[in-house]
Amino acid sequence: MSNKVIPTLVWFVPLAPLAIAFAIYSGEFQSSSFLFINQLAQLLPDTLWAWLTFVGNGWGVFAIAFPLLLLAPRVLTAGIIAGAISAIVSTSLKNYFDLPRPAGVLEAGSFYRLGEPLLQKSFPSGHTLTAFAVATALYFSCDKDKRKPMLLLFVVAALVGLSRSAVGAHWLTDVFGGAGFGIWCGILGALLANSIPERYFALKGAWLRLVAIGGVTAIYAHLTQIIDHELNLPLQYASIAILLITLAFFIKAQLTPSLTR
Repeated sequence: MSNKVIPTLVWFVPLAPLAIAFAIYSGEFQSSSFLFINQLAQLLPDTLWAWLTFVGNGWGVFAIAFPLLLLAPRVLTAGIIAGAISAIVSTSLKNYFDLPRPAGVLEAGSFYRLGEPLLQKSFPSGHTLTAFAVATALYFSCDKDKRKPMLLLFVVAALVGLSRSAVGAHWLTDVFGGAGFGIWCGILGALLANSIPERYFALKGAWLRLVAIGGVTAIYAHLTQIIDHELNLPLQYASIAILLITLAFFIKAQLTPSLTR
């Protein structure tokens, strides 16, 4: 797996966004930085920010990445592991800090909000944490010579983070915190996935069949709930289509006799 090596210095990268978050919080720029981003973001349509938030939702990003089940199962596995770790980390940190969100501090009408008001468990932003965790995991589970185009994933993850301030759900400190912890989760996800022997990623193996069942569960989730906002319904329908098409090809592969020598 030498072509999937993760440089040691990468472990220190999350310290940068975490330091920025601490500087904003301790410098008492919490409200001013949030209001600046929140107001500036209104130059762009609500649909854009809602759709970006969707990409930071666990069900949303799983559906979007689901075709990797056929194309790059190790990469998808890295994303799944990172997503699971990020869910645990996000919940633990939110419960530990239990900080108020903008709607729990600022006067109603002083900032733009999309959707129902969220009051507590602000730090870190779970959507941002998930987006950076998955982006990092996918990036470092790819071969080194294929990583350059994958840098775009971090741009998307950063936009997901901005969307959380744009819709009035999180402080900028939450976003930077989510980015930092998310990168660590992603590195762990990639390390664990890269250590799994190739035989476990066989198309007819137990692991990929379990992931396929997860795809069925994702379809149910997209059908039975509104993910973050009603503006995301078109993306939910598109996600269902992605899941169904991928599952159809996967089932076809299961029914195709294996070639023997």
